[in-house]
Amino acid sequence: MQKYRPAPGLLKDRVILITGAGDGIGAAAAQELAKYGATVVLLGRTQKKLEAVYDVIEQAGYTQPAIYPLELQLATPKECKILAATIHKEFGRLDGLLHNAAVLGTLTPIEHYDNRLWAHVLHVNLNAPFMLTKACLPLLKKSPEASIVFTSANVGYKGQAYWGAYAVSKAASENLMEILSEELEVNTNIRVNSIDPGRVRTRMNSLAYPGDNPNTLPTPQQIMAVYLYLMGPDSIGVTGERFDV
Repeated sequence: MQKYRPAPGLLKDRVILITGAGDGIGAAAAQELAKYGATVVLLGRTQKKLEAVYDVIEQAGYTQPAIYPLELQLATPKECKILAATIHKEFGRLDGLLHNAAVLGTLTPIEHYDNRLWAHVLHVNLNAPFMLTKACLPLLKKSPEASIVFTSANVGYKGQAYWGAYAVSKAASENLMEILSEELEVNTNIRVNSIDPGRVRTRMNSLAYPGDNPNTLPTPQQIMAVYLYLMGPDSIGVTGERFDV
């Protein structure tokens, strides 16, 4: 997939919502998708970070993005519906939804895992994407062909000690992706897939793997080929698949 060469203007006229767009993989995806013509809606909890990404995109001369501050840890069905209504008012449809935002929690034995932290991780990593997807489905159905992408992780395929709520949330997200892909495969133009970015030079990776030498890891910008592929027309007909970077 890293050999994939997207055509110029691959995402022209597409509206794509990206969660966790303030830094790391989300910021890189926002800039790369905008580079190929997409209008990106930057969703995140920190206005200042979103504005910094906005400025990079605008200064590069790409399609003007939009900013939507939202703390997913506080997200409710009502807030997700308001977001969807705002996108409908501004753009009329949604062509892509990238679920990138996530929190790690702590690497702790289940016996000692804090109950509130468990609920917090599951809400941000699982419940919020569920509510956001549900609210945005009518908008995605208005697109000629839309793409939903979840962010996965290897600890979501096979449980590993101490990964707790994060691993459980990723396992559930992978299952949610598969359920949605089957439900939407008939009578809609929406495809649903997931990406496991692997070990990447991000703040979350440094928290999860403090012993990693960041200079040996790829940057978020270096793994963008699969994101472009799944958000663009070259992946039409591909659904229910997990892509390991």
